[in-house]
Amino acid sequence: MTQPVYINDLSVFLPNQPVLNSQIEDVLGRINEIPSLTKKTMLANNKIEKRYYAIDPSTGKFTHNNAQLTARAVQKLLPYPGFTPGDIQVLSCGTTSPDVILPGHGMMVAGELGVPPCEVVSTSGICLSGMTALKYAQMSIASGASTNGVCTGSELSSSFMRADFFTLGVDPDADIAQAPILAFNADFLRWMLSDGAGAAYLANTPNPRGISLKIEWIDMRSYAGELATCMYAGGKQNKDGSISGWREAESCKDVVNGNLLAVKQDTQLLGRHIVNTMGQALESITEKRQLRPEDVNWYLPHYSSHYFRAKFYQVMKEIGFEIPYEKWFTNLPYTGNVGSASIYIIMEELFKSGKLKKGEKLLCFIPESGRFSHCFMLLTVVQDGR
Repeated sequence: MTQPVYINDLSVFLPNQPVLNSQIEDVLGRINEIPSLTKKTMLANNKIEKRYYAIDPSTGKFTHNNAQLTARAVQKLLPYPGFTPGDIQVLSCGTTSPDVILPGHGMMVAGELGVPPCEVVSTSGICLSGMTALKYAQMSIASGASTNGVCTGSELSSSFMRADFFTLGVDPDADIAQAPILAFNADFLRWMLSDGAGAAYLANTPNPRGISLKIEWIDMRSYAGELATCMYAGGKQNKDGSISGWREAESCKDVVNGNLLAVKQDTQLLGRHIVNTMGQALESITEKRQLRPEDVNWYLPHYSSHYFRAKFYQVMKEIGFEIPYEKWFTNLPYTGNVGSASIYIIMEELFKSGKLKKGEKLLCFIPESGRFSHCFMLLTVVQDGR
């Protein structure tokens, strides 16, 4: 028999001051080859107005690394009076952008926190890495292996987006305004991705006072066995669509000259598959879980850009799972797209907003374009331990 698992606290760390659209290149640096129309069109499509970078704009130097961002989020957790990171039994950390290839990101976070011996886990991937971290902690508690756990999602995306690190392949003569998804191939990531971390404290009992979020289920569907790679870093795409990793380069010089460490996106694949695979995953999961759209009080989607909002809505409507926009909750415009941390950032704001009521159900949605994977999580609001 499994134990129930509750999210009893959430915290967020967003570094430095918010960066407005007009300030992005002041922080990341300028690439003269980018047509101004590209930037304007990308920002118009993603609807992000503010984001955060772990970079000092006056020096261009990093103010935090990824492990430090994550540790700061964990240190802000306060599920009960006197809580310290030393109370953590399981520390599970997910990220797209670890500071080092090895050891694992979780180990580096544990080092920053200076915690006593505990179970530490690192989950890799892209946006779903924050959710696989959460699911690991949930399963540990549900199985009785532990009574609490802290999970995290974090990103240092600016490390890929700096002018001196970032190269483009966009055709400056392309009609980006008429086909904005084509420009994603080059620099939509630069105008969208940002830095930050989120953390959640999970336990086998709810808060005795105030609200908790009971985890009803977490389901994921990956279409990696059927579809080609869409978003990747650390390699290059071959003519047949396969990916060759950086290890296959002849030398470190070839890795640098080939710009193999940069983040790349095949936007033709993105436009072709991200929405319809979401519909397939949602239809499969809701049928399995016998969930109806009218059962959902709050819908928390992490979409990378406002560009996809209406497209996801339409496919939900087509499969008979329409959730009206008034039930949607997102903070993308003023926190930015923080990858694996975004769902934590969305949940944290709603959790602490005072809007949630006992018995309400929250459906969280997290897509990942790496090789087309989707996660849905259902939560129920618990009040005063009941």
